[in-house]
Amino acid sequence: MESPVKEKKNSVSTANGEKNGAQRENFVILKDTLISPSNSSFDQLRTFLLEKISDGNGETLFEVGSGADDSVSGLDSSAYEASVATLKTLTETLDADCVLLREKKCAKDCLQGQYLVRKRADVQDFMEVRVAVVGNVDAGKSTLLGVLTHGELDNGRGFARMKLFRHKHEMETGRTSSVGNDILGFDSQGKVVNKPDHGHLDWVKICEDSSKVITFIDLAGHERYLKTTVFGMTGHLPDFTMLMVGANAGVVGMTKEHLGLALALNVPVFVVVTKIDMCPPNSAGCRKVPLLVRNKDDVVVSATNFVSERLCPIFQVSNVSGLNLDLLTMFLNLLSSRTIQNDKEPAQFQIDDTYQVPGVGVVVSGTCMKGVIHVNDTLLLGPNGLGDFVLMPIKSIHRKRMPVREVRGGQTASFALKKIKISEVRKGQVLVDPSLNPTSCWEFKGEILVLHHPTTISTKYQAMVHVGSVRQTASIIAMDKECLRTGDKAVVHFRFIKHPEYLKSGLKMVFREGRTKAVGRVLEVIPKAASLQQIKNHKILKMVNKQQVDLMNSF
Repeated sequence: MESPVKEKKNSVSTANGEKNGAQRENFVILKDTLISPSNSSFDQLRTFLLEKISDGNGETLFEVGSGADDSVSGLDSSAYEASVATLKTLTETLDADCVLLREKKCAKDCLQGQYLVRKRADVQDFMEVRVAVVGNVDAGKSTLLGVLTHGELDNGRGFARMKLFRHKHEMETGRTSSVGNDILGFDSQGKVVNKPDHGHLDWVKICEDSSKVITFIDLAGHERYLKTTVFGMTGHLPDFTMLMVGANAGVVGMTKEHLGLALALNVPVFVVVTKIDMCPPNSAGCRKVPLLVRNKDDVVVSATNFVSERLCPIFQVSNVSGLNLDLLTMFLNLLSSRTIQNDKEPAQFQIDDTYQVPGVGVVVSGTCMKGVIHVNDTLLLGPNGLGDFVLMPIKSIHRKRMPVREVRGGQTASFALKKIKISEVRKGQVLVDPSLNPTSCWEFKGEILVLHHPTTISTKYQAMVHVGSVRQTASIIAMDKECLRTGDKAVVHFRFIKHPEYLKSGLKMVFREGRTKAVGRVLEVIPKAASLQQIKNHKILKMVNKQQVDLMNSF
């Protein structure tokens, strides 16, 4: 009798696009494969499912009642139950959990189901998905995050958002002015594990109980804080963007600005319409609804096809009544990281914040871009003011306030560094593997598209450049057109004003002054050393600063 699992052999590409040369087995699952598999078929299914989980960074969606021979969808009840039992046995052997997402009846009383298979993470390892939260001021961003993370509805007067604010002026005005971080943990069965104790969340406990952690990057909505918002979108590397729109106001103010920024950086966007309890039922609409999420079926469809089919899911929620918050939570549970992990690549870590912690020393936080970094690894830190890199051992690593032994590509972490002053580290620096032989640059070429400018842009024009965690003023020293106006595209030669930076070609960039002016990507890095005069100027500046410090100490 022919095995219900057919084999196909083809070569697959590695994460960096190169063929690995080895032949990998891909199995075609037939509709009745799971009903009563033989021992060999069970082993093949186990290997197939393990590869699917690995490709999905720890989770995958599995359909029961459909397959390559799907001329008639669904299975009868007895066959369906047998298939589900086999799937649960498979997941148990892989130390994973199997959770039903949706089930539907097909023709002739047949059943078809979609299941979430998620690996049970150990205490120090969990999946991380970063979601940037943007939208106009007063759209309800911090309020929604307070409701989601603390599991308690708002009272309509700012009760939920008070749990997230970090500064006194934020509490007084009700407006976020800094980049906030909040987490929402899900276990292997998709249940929320956040359990506030007297209004406070224990991040370590959440991470220990979670298989997946959603990190919300709460960004400022006011135009005054656009610089902070742009840095949050470029430096914190979000996987997805949650665009908040207040139903009582609509698309106003900075909403379009934030949406344009997310689209320019190729970050998938989903929309959450808040305050629907305040919105009259006959409000005017745009009559263009990409995918309005009304039930759990819509949630599964939108989460499955979110990245691949360029869908824009839209959720209508109320933080006061709690309407549709369960659908948004289910959608967040199904989101998977867009980062492709390759542990064999040389390590690279970008720094987006620095701290001086009493009793610990200098601590830097950021995102691991590639590879794996372990405690006591020695990496190159830089570039400094002269463009040099120095060897730096990693004393300890924390993820979401929890001590860990290693951090992998796509994960955020904080490192305690040895024998260094806080003045010697800054945002925008990197920690890289010495095998990369990193070089800094003063100049680079980029292709930019001017989104908006009131007049013209010409050479010697200066504005703020955001590339990843790099944020520095740069001057245009040459371009392939005489001048640029709104809508123009050109290749531009930039030069940093203050100090050299570490860049790579292909990175997304934002070029702005006030509001977003231009977006694009880095084409070429020009690794020339700084001129002799620039080095002299840098040394003179250090001498003047030292003399000023000595003078102050003498008094």
